[in-house]
Amino acid sequence: MMQGKRIDLKHYPRKEHFHYFMNMAYPYVGTTVNVDITEWMHRRAEMEIPFFLGFLHAVGNAANEITALRQRIDQEGIVEFEQCKASYTVGLEDGTYCYCSVSCDRPLDEFIAYARKEQESAMKNPTISDGEEPLSLLFISSLPWLSYTSLVQPVPIPADSNPRITWGKYFEQEGKILIPVSILCHHALVDGIHLSQFYDHLKERLII
Repeated sequence: MMQGKRIDLKHYPRKEHFHYFMNMAYPYVGTTVNVDITEWMHRRAEMEIPFFLGFLHAVGNAANEITALRQRIDQEGIVEFEQCKASYTVGLEDGTYCYCSVSCDRPLDEFIAYARKEQESAMKNPTISDGEEPLSLLFISSLPWLSYTSLVQPVPIPADSNPRITWGKYFEQEGKILIPVSILCHHALVDGIHLSQFYDHLKERLII
């Protein structure tokens, strides 16, 4: 079981915010932003990087850069993980999907080879279970069939605190290639500034 660091709520700077949003019926905050991937797409093609895994690597690492996105709520309060795996959807031949979990904290070329093996393994034994360590995961999915301006995510009752990151179909606009990227987080842990930081780090990660 992956271990995390326990956060002392007495010295947690967002203690009041934490308790405030924990009492909300829908405690989530999220945004959708069109991210410019024009230059990344050109370099990706030159380097023959597969789109999905290349973008997953950037997203997973960008999320892990933000401390708040590595924090989770459990029965005892807040736990902070050093690194969070990406649990993402893999399409199956019958039109459904399964989950696959990977660590993004390795060089891109190594990551792609490793992730391909993990996907093959996941497809041989498909499941939509989050595995043994769901608390530490980043929930990631994509809608490659359409571009969108907003996204409604299914969430459990009671609310969980795993960030949900989704992207859609990229498109061209005014000479740029853009892709909608959505992120949904528990507001007891994450504020607007953290969402903004995620997009900033994602843009930095898209510089190959």
